[in-house]
Amino acid sequence: MAVYTEIPDNELVEYLKQYDIGELHSLKGIAEGVENSNYLLSTDNGMHILTLYEKRVKKDDLPFFLGLKDHLAENGVICPRPIAMRDGRVLGELAERPSAIISFLDGNSVKRPNPSHCEQVGQALAQMHLAGAGFELTRENALAPKDWEPLFEMSGRQTETVAMGLSAMIREELAFLNDNWPADLPSGVIHADLFPDNVFFLKGELSGLIDFYFACNDLLAYDVAICLNAWCFEADNSFNVTKAAKLLRGYNSVRPLSDREADALPVLCRGSALRFLLTRLYDWLNVPVGALVTPKDPSEYIEKLRFHRHVESASDYGIDLT
Repeated sequence: MAVYTEIPDNELVEYLKQYDIGELHSLKGIAEGVENSNYLLSTDNGMHILTLYEKRVKKDDLPFFLGLKDHLAENGVICPRPIAMRDGRVLGELAERPSAIISFLDGNSVKRPNPSHCEQVGQALAQMHLAGAGFELTRENALAPKDWEPLFEMSGRQTETVAMGLSAMIREELAFLNDNWPADLPSGVIHADLFPDNVFFLKGELSGLIDFYFACNDLLAYDVAICLNAWCFEADNSFNVTKAAKLLRGYNSVRPLSDREADALPVLCRGSALRFLLTRLYDWLNVPVGALVTPKDPSEYIEKLRFHRHVESASDYGIDLT
């Protein structure tokens, strides 16, 4: 369970007095997520999400994250919104952690996405990219290509305990991406973590996007590459070109990728696979003492990276099949 900080009952009661959401009914830890402590909060006014921002999340970034949700919701993107306190603030402090209460979003994530789910995700991602264009705040990607080698060095010699030859593979990939990473592609606000557990559906229809705590300014097509990795592989790590074609079709129906963006997809997918391999590798090797959290196995992204290393053009992702 991704709960790093427990909340004393008396502190929670006092904290809720700052809001106009009624009396506390219940509080339950949420298992999903690995960055923050998340709770399902029930009060007289219904269900909410209470988030305590852990040390890995910089407090200076929180105005961007919370403000972005408000901006996107105002511009037609279905996502949770921060709930203001009586004095108008949306960021508080609870259990010695920065904290916020966020509106509850109906729906559930899907364990096994089908092509329809993928097409809807592509549409929603493109809508988010267009809606984010008017957001005034900016945030640099804290896990951009320049950050990947330092992140890898933090795992160091332990890397070989995960898979033999992994260190050499990662070093080869870092060198390739350093020489081939695309420049001057359209950029803007990206989600950067739009995995299936961050998208809700109701009766087969997409009902909202959640968890914007990796959101930043970067290449829009890189966000598409992240989604191809997150949504278009099967449980055995085989690539499903039908799902990929649907995801790209959905995206292009709202915001068509340029020819240069499409041509860059194989490199962007390799970069996306390496980025998540490196963060999962570090988390796998460095589980916080006492944390009720199960880190994600990096092996999944080893296999995805191997696939992308053999892709020759965007047509291999089904972009010409739409």
